[in-house]
Amino acid sequence: THYNVLLFYKFVDVADPAALRDAQRAFCELHGIKGRILIGEEGINGTLEGTKEATDAYVAMMNAHPLFSDMPFKRSVGTGAAFPKLKVKVRPEIVTLGAGRFDVKNETAKELTAEEFDALYETDDDFVVLDLRNDFEVASGYFEKTVDPKLAHFRDLPEKVGELAHLKNKKVVTVCTGGIRCEKATCLLKQEGFTDIYQLKDGIHTYMEKFPNKRWKGTLFVFDNRMTTDVVETPARDIVGTCAYRTTPTESYYNDDSVAPSRKLLVCDACYEVKAPLLRLPVTQGKQHA
Repeated sequence: THYNVLLFYKFVDVADPAALRDAQRAFCELHGIKGRILIGEEGINGTLEGTKEATDAYVAMMNAHPLFSDMPFKRSVGTGAAFPKLKVKVRPEIVTLGAGRFDVKNETAKELTAEEFDALYETDDDFVVLDLRNDFEVASGYFEKTVDPKLAHFRDLPEKVGELAHLKNKKVVTVCTGGIRCEKATCLLKQEGFTDIYQLKDGIHTYMEKFPNKRWKGTLFVFDNRMTTDVVETPARDIVGTCAYRTTPTESYYNDDSVAPSRKLLVCDACYEVKAPLLRLPVTQGKQHA
């Protein structure tokens, strides 16, 4: 059986989030689809896994929906065990920034396609990449020219804007996994005085699909049981992640439950053998690459 993982979102006015939640849950349960969907008055944000047939049916259903007919889907290969269950919830924000409500459609930064973004490197343009993912996500993969604001959570960005003031007059391209965090964050950054700011359309996921192993170094962290994905099969590539306890290259994430809240660490196999009992690290590990 072939499994697919779908990554998708859209900022759009949803009049009745609870009704949409119920319809989404019923469809996913009927087709054996697992994962997470967040719904709010500002739109929808989801990551789902199912058989190829089930995910194709989901995409077809959404393509026929008046609100979501133009919503792009990012696909990667699943394992059949990416999610333990289905969660469909209504939330005040479909991605939590905590900076108030933005008119995302009109206030977000100009999008650059994967091709336009790649061309900036090819022409040696003077720009920086602002990675808006959490710091542990950046640890296993990032673009050339990346600035990492060291976010523990996306919602920390409003407090960190002051530390990024030196970028206000530079050409900045924001990136995140699928695009949703950039859409909302660039509204805030423009409001805070960033003048020459862009965002990578449809996220890192789409760039990796179109330009495997080019300006992106390492692998892509994902919020499911796979932990990482190369999106498409690639030839030999660099491992840029390093073990939290030594300089050994690794892409193996573990949950460190010795602190609260739990955190994700890159840990090499040798250190895992020694540290696991001390850190209460789980026996399972996210090594497999889809």
